[in-house]
Amino acid sequence: MTAVGDIETKHLLALAAVAEEGSFSRAGHVLGFSQSAISQQVASLERALGTPVFDRPGGPRPPSLTPAGRVLLRHAGAVLDRLAVAVEELDELKAGTSGRLSIGTFQSVSVQLLPQLLGRLREETPRLDVRLVEDEVNDLADRVVSDELDLAFAVGPVTDDRVESLLVRRDPMMVVVPPSWAPEGATSFPLRDLVGRPMIGQSVMDSCQRRIDAGLQAAGVDPSYVFRTNDNGAVQAMVRAGIGASVMPLLAVDVADPGVRVLTPEPGLPLRHIELVWRRGRTRTAAASRFVALAESTADGAGFALGGAGTTESVHA
Repeated sequence: MTAVGDIETKHLLALAAVAEEGSFSRAGHVLGFSQSAISQQVASLERALGTPVFDRPGGPRPPSLTPAGRVLLRHAGAVLDRLAVAVEELDELKAGTSGRLSIGTFQSVSVQLLPQLLGRLREETPRLDVRLVEDEVNDLADRVVSDELDLAFAVGPVTDDRVESLLVRRDPMMVVVPPSWAPEGATSFPLRDLVGRPMIGQSVMDSCQRRIDAGLQAAGVDPSYVFRTNDNGAVQAMVRAGIGASVMPLLAVDVADPGVRVLTPEPGLPLRHIELVWRRGRTRTAAASRFVALAESTADGAGFALGGAGTTESVHA
């Protein structure tokens, strides 16, 4: 029985070249080998098969394929074509210009941060297949570890030792109020002025909302929520309608909305840290590495005011 494992790519290349060129010497010239090297490769192939692949009449007459040689050549062409495609795809994968990149994201990052990074990545690698998965922020790191995602955004500090992380953005908390709640020209809002006033918030199960509530309570404010939703746009719409105020991360706010005022809280609340995570110890594709590099190059660089009046740095920098 023929041992398939004994057949090497160089054997198939030699077979195809001799059949195409009609000469061992011309095949060697095409492949960059000597005539004797081509003869040795064909001989090794014949030993592996246990049968000749060429009849060698000698003299000026060219070698001709045997029946076994014709069968093998037919399949060799398909194998070599597939290998050529594989090599091309691997070259593109190494260059990061094709393949697939899956990124986990959550609402505020999807609206404010991710588009600018993807726009730059698309300019560089238009053939790259980018898949985005929006999920609860607490579940995204697990999906990276399980290899469902190549990368994911997370709210830090990330302490999971199964992943590595990059701090992308320090995201300050802001007070969002109807225009009538603050004097013209004000840039900050005293948190004490929220006491007893209606507020709009996210779900009680939302990790960011729990962080906000802890900060408000530490400032002596026991928030009174009249409406809750996990839709950032709906939160802001309720504020615009005068239903109440909200405390939101800056990334979650449409600062161009003329129907609300976006003000710095006094005293300040802990910043939210937006981090990019990937599985520790796992080789990243070139596309994933390029996305990480883009995120690093724009970290804290999208025009967000950081560390200003009324903001407090949290424990992770």
